[in-house]
Amino acid sequence: MSMKRALVSVSDKTGIVDFCRELSQLGVEIISTGGTKNLLAKEGVPVIGISDVTGFPEILDGRVKTLHPAVHSGLLAVRDSEEHQAQMKELGLDYIDLVVVNLYPFQETIAKPDVTYEDAIENIDIGGPTMLRSAAKNHAFVTVVVDAADYGTVLEEVRTGGDTTLETRKRLAAKVFRHTAAYDALISDYLSKVTGDPLPERFTVTYEKIQDLRYGENPHQKAAFYRKPLAAADTLTNAEQLHGKELSYNNINDANAALQIVKEFDEPAVVAVKHMNPCGVGVGASVLEAYKKAYEADPVSIFGGIVAANRIIDADTAMLMKEIFLEIILAPGFTEEALEILTKKKNLRLLKLGGLELGASRSSQFVVTSIDGGMVVQESDVHTLKESDLTVVTDRKPTEEELKQLLFGWKVVKHVKSNAIVLAKDDMTVGVGAGQMNRVGAAKIAIEQAGEKAKGSVLASDAFFPMGDTVEAAAQAGITAIIQPGGSVKDEESIKVANEHGIAMVFTGVRHFKH
Repeated sequence: MSMKRALVSVSDKTGIVDFCRELSQLGVEIISTGGTKNLLAKEGVPVIGISDVTGFPEILDGRVKTLHPAVHSGLLAVRDSEEHQAQMKELGLDYIDLVVVNLYPFQETIAKPDVTYEDAIENIDIGGPTMLRSAAKNHAFVTVVVDAADYGTVLEEVRTGGDTTLETRKRLAAKVFRHTAAYDALISDYLSKVTGDPLPERFTVTYEKIQDLRYGENPHQKAAFYRKPLAAADTLTNAEQLHGKELSYNNINDANAALQIVKEFDEPAVVAVKHMNPCGVGVGASVLEAYKKAYEADPVSIFGGIVAANRIIDADTAMLMKEIFLEIILAPGFTEEALEILTKKKNLRLLKLGGLELGASRSSQFVVTSIDGGMVVQESDVHTLKESDLTVVTDRKPTEEELKQLLFGWKVVKHVKSNAIVLAKDDMTVGVGAGQMNRVGAAKIAIEQAGEKAKGSVLASDAFFPMGDTVEAAAQAGITAIIQPGGSVKDEESIKVANEHGIAMVFTGVRHFKH
């Protein structure tokens, strides 16, 4: 086999002129269409127009040009089939040995904030995917390239052997089918949203690899980091790493957990996370004050943790942060002085985030969780509680300060693994009980962690109390107010205990299970 003819039609023209020039010098005839043909001709690369091959003009504003038997027979003919050879000869058709195609920029088009439906539809490629699939199917004989990163490999093999190897053609064919599958997934996702069907009968997702990871949750597990196309600027997948060693699988999960919590707050906030649960959360008039509170919330657990802030890190905050071992600091930015301070710690990872959507302005996405043999899909939990949503169910109403702390605690407990209890005081967490099999167990952990700070604090519970024991434990610790969803058959028991101890309790009517 030797490569004799190539069909080239690309939207992304990066490197295409040099690639085609060298192919031509190696004796490969170049066929091309539209803008690609014009560019190659302008740059002095010998090129044949697609109409000269098909004997038919490009029509309908270029919508129909390669959808022709002269093209697809040249791609799909089985070269070692005597029947196919005879038909090709009888019809005067030639083989095409190489296809180089990348598709209309559908993703880039729908990423535009002012994109119209008509513009999106016009950027759905038809001829391109058809040629790619034909060539990829017949990879036993045809080379197909969809990524400019593969130009060098193809050229090297053609130089040395006259054609690509079967191994290379198989690899490139697999890449093509991944590419067209992702392209179609984007289109189906866009149209499903437009037609108001976000959870259709078939749910297809596509992601693009950011990087391979050294290993997964444990060293014996392989892992990689992927990004969803069109992911929001304030997601971890779009963060810019300014300093430090490569992120690990566990780093990524912990950092994402910290980011989701810190985005709950409009005011300056700092969150410290260990093993995907918050160990300290603080808000204040400045990022410095917020960090001090997050640190004081649990100065033991923050060691080796992940810290996220929703404000730019300044020099004063950086000076405090560098005093302890942290794995990652995420923030919308760092001042030059802060960077100078923090980059002295070689392994500390610094991540700069895009403009954060904070508080009630956050938009819901879909969360995909894999299970053995499938997956479950749900909307992300961006429910925001307003003071007017609360129902006071006890004789005593919460004070203004208690109400403020209850709402703070509610924002945090939403992100703690169930069963979850959070104690809050002075705009910071003082105790966190996470992931327990019963609610009173979670409360006891939070109370024990808080110690003396539990006295005068408030308690937030992610779900209702199945009995009055959690309220009783809170009363014994000196907790003065409670926020919980309500809805238990034993609500009256919990209310009675709260009234006996003078605890104010409010119901939200909303729970925040997190498994």
